[in-house]
Amino acid sequence: MRPAAVTLHLKRSLALNRGDAVFLSSSGGEAGPIPTIAASPAQVPCGDLLGTDTDPCFRALNTLWIPGDSAMAPGCHLRCLRGITLEAGEHVLACRKEGSTLASVTLSDKAHSGSREDGSGPLIRDLVGARLSLAHSQHYTLPDEPEALRSLLHHLALELRVDLILTTGGTGVTSRDITPDATRLVLDRELPGFEQAMMAASLAQTPRAVLSRAKAGILGKSLIINLPGSSRAVRDNLEAVLPALQHTLDKIGDDPRDCGSA
Repeated sequence: MRPAAVTLHLKRSLALNRGDAVFLSSSGGEAGPIPTIAASPAQVPCGDLLGTDTDPCFRALNTLWIPGDSAMAPGCHLRCLRGITLEAGEHVLACRKEGSTLASVTLSDKAHSGSREDGSGPLIRDLVGARLSLAHSQHYTLPDEPEALRSLLHHLALELRVDLILTTGGTGVTSRDITPDATRLVLDRELPGFEQAMMAASLAQTPRAVLSRAKAGILGKSLIINLPGSSRAVRDNLEAVLPALQHTLDKIGDDPRDCGSA
């Protein structure tokens, strides 16, 4: 659940510059060279803004666990959005979300090893950003290993609560094409309409599209869609479903409006 506000508890003043990293922790324990601030609550969803309603000063990038006095304590990684000095004492920061959050995941042994440039991951960010108002986006590159993908999908959807998760690569029929199989195992609900729309768009370009096994569905409150690996196929598939993305995200978030009026 998204907190309405986060209270920072500072024992001493702290001066930060734009781009600086900060950790929030429920215990305020040390986390290496990055400043750690005791906060309650200490975790907020990825992409959320902290500050005033008109002047945010932090964006949440990642939830994590930080060593505390006797056990691991919940925490959050923030990026400072502007220069700021926080005096010792308590500071109450409003927490809010603006736009959607996106995670793109490239599945490729070669891209992960650095032997091939990843063109599809950046393209996903550009295409989605031109259609949706994005609060924050993050990109990941993984080898074609099902355990790694399942772990990351769980983290993105259930811990970071990313709205839209798009994978690229590994949707075919070779022994290393594991993306649909790993995705299917984590989905709460499947969305075959997305799969059919992408297949129709791909078949209009090449008969080889019949080999795609791409999955789409919902995990928690996140929409997950598998895309092919090539940049051209990413564009063809995404353009087939982009018009439905915002409405789908609204409905996953339990938008009460009728579909005809949304």
